[in-house]
Amino acid sequence: MILVTGAAGKTGRAVVRALAGKGEKVKALVRRPEQVEQLKALGAAEVVVGDMLSQVTFEHIIPGCRAVYHICPNVDPYEIVIGAFAIQEAHAAGVEHFVYHSVLHPQTEDMPHHWKKLHVEEILFESGLNFTIFQPAVYMQNFLSSWKKITNEHVYPVPYPVETRLSMVDLEDVAEVAAKVLAESGHQGATYELVGCEPLAQTEAADCLSQVLGYPVKAERVDLETWTAQAQKAGMGEYQLDTLLKMFQYYEKHGLWGSPRVLTWLLNRPPTSFTEFAARVVSERKIK
Repeated sequence: MILVTGAAGKTGRAVVRALAGKGEKVKALVRRPEQVEQLKALGAAEVVVGDMLSQVTFEHIIPGCRAVYHICPNVDPYEIVIGAFAIQEAHAAGVEHFVYHSVLHPQTEDMPHHWKKLHVEEILFESGLNFTIFQPAVYMQNFLSSWKKITNEHVYPVPYPVETRLSMVDLEDVAEVAAKVLAESGHQGATYELVGCEPLAQTEAADCLSQVLGYPVKAERVDLETWTAQAQKAGMGEYQLDTLLKMFQYYEKHGLWGSPRVLTWLLNRPPTSFTEFAARVVSERKIK
């Protein structure tokens, strides 16, 4: 049995689906009862509702699992506490393999959610567990939040300069590697940067969208005041707001980029390019 925590988020759903597709028996941890059926539909053999801020949750769900794929809720102020609970109880239960879903360049102190993941990695190093750490780049899937604006107004909005260069990765490639790493030996002790493409400026990403959609798409910067007002209206909490604003400011100064060579080796093929990803989205959405 493999436990996937944070299973109801987009990363968790992709990992559960990939593991189940490989015939692995998966236990999924979700936060709310209404998420149970969705995870069962994706192939989870067992779905448990629990609060990751309670150590008792991990005491109850980890025993009997040979491996854990730990995903903390996105931009969570208590990531270090949650990670410590998961690692401690995995060690106590004798888990054979603990995979931690971190982030590309967790060493960047100016991005608090990255920095917190670095501290969880340190706890994992000192735990005595057999571990693998994944450090994925920005998801290509993130642009889907702007899909209506892209297709209706032909504008790709970003909260940083359009010249900002970011490496990205297809979440489906990450999930494929998760299933591979959890199914075979030889990955314990490894830290893998999961990068799908060389860094793209936002104007270049818009050019890829233009190519796939068949009409011009323009990258436009959204000022941070407008972005903040929209996020507050959507109900985003103050910690998440502050943390994401710091991330955008970091991106503006430095971008975020890495090499796709590790992911190429793990997949035994070239990672999905942003153009390939966009073409897949267009194909899927036309069918629907």
